[in-house]
Amino acid sequence: MLVVFGIIAIALVLFITEWLPIDVTAILIMVLLMVLGADGVVNATEISTSEGTSGFSSSATITVLAMLILSSGISQTGVVQILGRKMAAFAGDDLDKQLLATIGISGPISGFINNTPVVAILVPVVSDIAHKGKTSPSKLLIPLSYASMFGGMLTLIGTSTNILASDVSARLSTEYPELHQFSMFEFTKLGIVVLVVGSLYLMTIGHRLLPERVPVEEDYVQEYAIEEYLTEVVVDGDSPIVGTTVADAIDHVEFDADILQVVRDDEEFIEPIAQKTIREGDLLRLRADRDTVQQFVDRGTLTLAGNPQTDEELEPDEVTDQTLVEIVVPRGSFLVGESLETSTFRQRYDATVLAFRSRGETVRDHMEERRIRVGDTLLVQAAPDSIDRLSQNDDFIVAHEPEEPDYRTEKIPHAAAIMAGVVGFVAVPWGTVGTTLTGLTGVGAFEALSALSLPILVTALAGVVAMVATGVLKPTEIYDAVEWDVIFLLAGIIPLGIALEQTGGADLLGSLVAMTGTYLPPLGVLWVFYLATGLITGVISNNASVVLMLPVAVQTADQIGANPFAFVLAVTFAASTAFLTPVGYQTNLFVYGPGGYKFTDFVRVGAPLQLLLSIVTVLGINFFWGL
Repeated sequence: MLVVFGIIAIALVLFITEWLPIDVTAILIMVLLMVLGADGVVNATEISTSEGTSGFSSSATITVLAMLILSSGISQTGVVQILGRKMAAFAGDDLDKQLLATIGISGPISGFINNTPVVAILVPVVSDIAHKGKTSPSKLLIPLSYASMFGGMLTLIGTSTNILASDVSARLSTEYPELHQFSMFEFTKLGIVVLVVGSLYLMTIGHRLLPERVPVEEDYVQEYAIEEYLTEVVVDGDSPIVGTTVADAIDHVEFDADILQVVRDDEEFIEPIAQKTIREGDLLRLRADRDTVQQFVDRGTLTLAGNPQTDEELEPDEVTDQTLVEIVVPRGSFLVGESLETSTFRQRYDATVLAFRSRGETVRDHMEERRIRVGDTLLVQAAPDSIDRLSQNDDFIVAHEPEEPDYRTEKIPHAAAIMAGVVGFVAVPWGTVGTTLTGLTGVGAFEALSALSLPILVTALAGVVAMVATGVLKPTEIYDAVEWDVIFLLAGIIPLGIALEQTGGADLLGSLVAMTGTYLPPLGVLWVFYLATGLITGVISNNASVVLMLPVAVQTADQIGANPFAFVLAVTFAASTAFLTPVGYQTNLFVYGPGGYKFTDFVRVGAPLQLLLSIVTVLGINFFWGL
């Protein structure tokens, strides 16, 4: 038991500090459990090799994998983006309508498409709504993230946390008959209550607590405060960089400077300019600090000419499309854990990073060696075709919707029918249908329907096959659609939950928490579990908190004579609605940078919401399922 607690402590430290990527941490957990559980070593964790790798064969892991692919298929058709544009047309420049449209689209859709890709799709749409409607994106992006979490609780497939909780509940049902695997609409009635109450909070109170971090009139140069890092210089005739290419010039001068543009004879050149030869009299626009520029001047290499102060001065007049955009780094991106230097970002995409936001901090100098993390937002300058390439790459979320996006709109009916089948075949009460048809027709063959049970795992995998067969997805795209770090996270933490149960750790923790039952009624203990799960989820993965908290919650319910299923639901809802911090849920990270938020903004808006929903959810569980 102590060994398992030690492994949990190591996992918590690594999740919080992000010294290792979360998927690598999960694999480390798996390895430690198997090594320390092997016969002939110490056999301290009671985890065999087959149990240690059981996370890969878990129905939860495979179902999440399939749902990620199905969500990708929906996004490829552009149906969410089309709804987003209709939302923009409805919203106009009225903040209340903008909020209503943002919440009204993201919430319900997240019940049937995994809420993480929903937010990734809608970030550029909502950002455009804000700027066209003369509203700060800061007023809309946190509501977008929170609303997607509300919607994720409408069905089993709204979020990976629900699927994992259902799997853990089914595993624990062998010891606790009151537990079972969740049905598709198991908690929809409470999910609707949470969606309505949460939406009303955001519409009336929440948005008023949000500051306008990003200016209404978007100007990236001023927003990122990079004016002092932008300089215009003229190349002198005796400069050593005359006759060299831009790439060689940057390597030749050994200090931190980026050549953003070359202006020659009133013609402006932006990326790709690496192979453009520099001539005497060229005007170069640089990203460099004052000391670096002074070195240029002191060496007689360049002559100072001025400073660009706005976006317009950085974007060439002859280029009609946008050349300055923000891109968000999602989980699974090759940039995570890399620096701009090691990732060769500029060379790969013919794009220059002017600054970036990381966990609320704006980084403007010495960026090349700074490690990039999930949720970081890069301010990038590139030619329009390079921006198009970035927007089509799953490694980035470009916070700007392209004018002519390439969607498979002709496949919308196929995708909709497939998703309806995936959900419908699980939701249909086949036993009732079979019995009714047998009674009406007298045909005994219908009795076979009574025994039919299609789990979401089967219908989701069938949906993947159907998406490829109908051309909604290309075969190679199904691998790109999977967030492999999430899959490895699930595979690594599932055996940790098994170890917690088998060593008696869950029983011990449950007994300790059950002691609060001496002072609190069962409803109060349930509320404590909701709050505890919410706080833990705020610093570690929501999936990890479910695996750690569910066995303890069930043991606690058993100790105080309460309904274990009620405690399972409380933990599930709390883990799937993590409002307190930007790192508690991936959708919060997606909006962190584009909204210009600080860590405290999530606390300011999320804490009252978390408290409100803790009361609503706990009372709702008691009303619908009883304690």
